[in-house]
Amino acid sequence: MSQESDPKANRNAEDGLSNVEPLYCPEVDTSEVDERKLLRKMDIRIVPWLGLLYFLNFLDRGAIGNAKLYGLEADLHISDKQYLIALTVFFFPYASFEPASNVLLRRFRPSLWLSSMMLMWGVVMMCHGFARNYGDLVTLRVLLGLAEAGLYPGIVFYLSWQVRSELGTRVAAFFTSATIAGAFSGLLAVAISNMKGVAGRTGWSWIFILEGLFTIVCAIASYWIIDDFPETAKFLTPTERVFTIRRLRADMQFSAGGEKFNLKYVWDSLKDWKTYLAMGIYMGFDGPLYAFSLFTPTIINQVNDWFLKPRCQTSGYKATTANLLSVPVYAWSCIVTVIVGFLGDRLGKRGYINLALFSTGLVGYIILITSNIPALSYFACYLAASAWVASNVEGSYKRGVTLAMAIGWGNINGAVSSNVYRARDAPWFRLGHGVILAYIAIGWICSAVFMILLKLENARRDRGERDEVIGGDDLSTKEETGAMAAKNGRYESTQAARAEKGDEWSGFRYTL
Repeated sequence: MSQESDPKANRNAEDGLSNVEPLYCPEVDTSEVDERKLLRKMDIRIVPWLGLLYFLNFLDRGAIGNAKLYGLEADLHISDKQYLIALTVFFFPYASFEPASNVLLRRFRPSLWLSSMMLMWGVVMMCHGFARNYGDLVTLRVLLGLAEAGLYPGIVFYLSWQVRSELGTRVAAFFTSATIAGAFSGLLAVAISNMKGVAGRTGWSWIFILEGLFTIVCAIASYWIIDDFPETAKFLTPTERVFTIRRLRADMQFSAGGEKFNLKYVWDSLKDWKTYLAMGIYMGFDGPLYAFSLFTPTIINQVNDWFLKPRCQTSGYKATTANLLSVPVYAWSCIVTVIVGFLGDRLGKRGYINLALFSTGLVGYIILITSNIPALSYFACYLAASAWVASNVEGSYKRGVTLAMAIGWGNINGAVSSNVYRARDAPWFRLGHGVILAYIAIGWICSAVFMILLKLENARRDRGERDEVIGGDDLSTKEETGAMAAKNGRYESTQAARAEKGDEWSGFRYTL
């Protein structure tokens, strides 16, 4: 969600230009900066590499779903219940460490923090290929969850040095890499599984080893490729850095020029109702996300097995077929992601888009629950994939904590959705589909309530109910001044009010 054009907000944004802060550099002339060229320069330098990081993050996280089809359970002598537990334990450290990770990201350099996380999970991923038993697998899944924690909210937070009207397309561009990873993982698993017997290792172990090694190589390169925040970005000239910060401040991201950590920002996030509704939206988003990514090959394999059982295909052939059939489903998700990101920025109606996508997901999972026809169930996977795509706070630390809390809560629900597709429910998995349907319904309800409350809040600000007392504002009576100051605060300048209140500032507007 982003800010509407508001006369009051625009006037107050101009007031902020009078502030003389080192990072704002009002004495610097930026009139020669070509905005479109600058945006293209930032996009080329930032988005593709972040997309690669998330591609590897999602590829490595979901590799266990492909490995299962090539005999992981049998070779490690684990039951279906133990396999589900191994999936579950990943999510507890993954979700719990995300809020702290975003605070540390802002205190340290993104190039250091993001790259180090990536290096750690690459090593852990490679070690999966050497697991010998159930204990090894569970330990490695816990370590992988800890190492991967914070990458997604960290990247979304890092990308917020773009103005909000441009953020949707950028997030969609990098998030598309997740859907590409889903499609590519099936193809990659098919190819790598042919290495079975090389160095005496199984096909599934080589999936983990090779993907982990590639992640390590990319992590080392990231230390030099990832740039930090705009005030220190080396690929920008000093004038371009000033121009970028001014754009962000005009977009009500007033903390863009730098913000010192204060525990107040964490409490602000904890007290903000938007944080908790966002958690509900992400709950409806991430439940289907992890169920879909972890179990799509298995679901397709079981349906395909039931339909073609008389032909008595070999297990290797069925696994390959299932992985290949999952590719078009992920390709469809990729297309939807790009379209949604583009429409979200162009139309500014992200709330309505959220509702439309959740509705499509509801239809998909209703079909999956009721269908006994393999072709129809396969088609429903395309509709279910639309439930993947779903996304207002100011202040860099507050925004970071809010994002991490919402995404972290969504992620911890992966611990539930990773347990609902039980082997004994094959081939139609109605219990699992029903649970995911409930998740999507929660996301739909929270999105609708979020939109209604934001609309009501905008109306209150339009009526002046949130106006602060600025300096010596000439109000009709001292009583009126005192009452307004007690309710909304008294500040020396508009700039001070913006810096202190962030998205609670009276000139801030939300779009639906």
